[in-house]
Amino acid sequence: MAVLLLTPCLHEAAFGGVQKAGQVAWEGLRAPRQMVSYGKACTLPGRASESERCFSSKWRAALGAAAWRGRYPVTLIWHIGLLKALPLVQTRGSRVALFLHGIECWQRFHAWMQALLGRVDLFLSNSEYTWRRFVECNPRWREAAHRTVSLGIEEPARTAPAPGATPAALITGRMERREDYKGHRQLIAAWPEVVRRVPAAELWIVGDGDLRPELERLAGRGVRFFGAVPDADKERLLAAARCLAMPSRGEGFGLVYLEAMRFGRPCLVSDADAGREVIAPPEAGLAVNPDDRAALADALVRLLMPGAAWDAWSARARQRYERHFTAAHYQTRLRDALTSLGSA
Repeated sequence: MAVLLLTPCLHEAAFGGVQKAGQVAWEGLRAPRQMVSYGKACTLPGRASESERCFSSKWRAALGAAAWRGRYPVTLIWHIGLLKALPLVQTRGSRVALFLHGIECWQRFHAWMQALLGRVDLFLSNSEYTWRRFVECNPRWREAAHRTVSLGIEEPARTAPAPGATPAALITGRMERREDYKGHRQLIAAWPEVVRRVPAAELWIVGDGDLRPELERLAGRGVRFFGAVPDADKERLLAAARCLAMPSRGEGFGLVYLEAMRFGRPCLVSDADAGREVIAPPEAGLAVNPDDRAALADALVRLLMPGAAWDAWSARARQRYERHFTAAHYQTRLRDALTSLGSA
């Protein structure tokens, strides 16, 4: 299936889950294929390769994409912000898929965007939760063609490393005021009770942002901030921790849960977003109301304690990853969805 991919830049030095998922998706698309992307911090400006072009803005990317108008039967728009480029690339008979990732699409769109959404032939979402939130805000599309394409990242780890001696829970992600829904505040508030019951317990916080100084003022005993770290160091910390704790209220999917499950680390998620779909509690971890401090502390203690229960959680987390969330699983799901669109 020949595909034109419109996406935020996948070659920037620092990027989030949308771009990481896009990288894996791109690797799984078979030739002929063409990527057109935008990004001010792109590490490969201009022509990255014969099949990849990166521009400095959305509008430049849209104009650049017009050069491939009519050459590809399927256009895959990787972020709803690029839907504005659709009139420049869509031709009669071509088909359009739009991938919905999460919070950016959980809003009521104005009339012009509604008109552009009406030109989408197939909506793809990373979770059922993302799709439900989208149609709650935009009920006109409730009966539109839709496929859930759960994400995946890498091949299974060869072994599940044993955790370190410190009973540590890890949360990783941006600490931005505009994204103050990840669960940092709730974990810090619950941590004194965790330490009371597990005196050696530590909460490891990886990431940076304008919210970090405030969170550091709130933090007490057993809370450590590591700042932004390279991927290799993040993996080392994840392997040393006993669990991944991110009781977020706004995850459309949460690739970090997969990173933890790949190493056999159970996850603590909230009961309010897509984290439940990823870990299927209690299979690969636990889900709680992040505002219930007692329940949050209790779940953290359970996931930090060694023993047969933790060993079983670890094994199930890794098995769930291997059965559903490798890069190969994800790429197959995406190709199948696009093939069905192209043959419709």
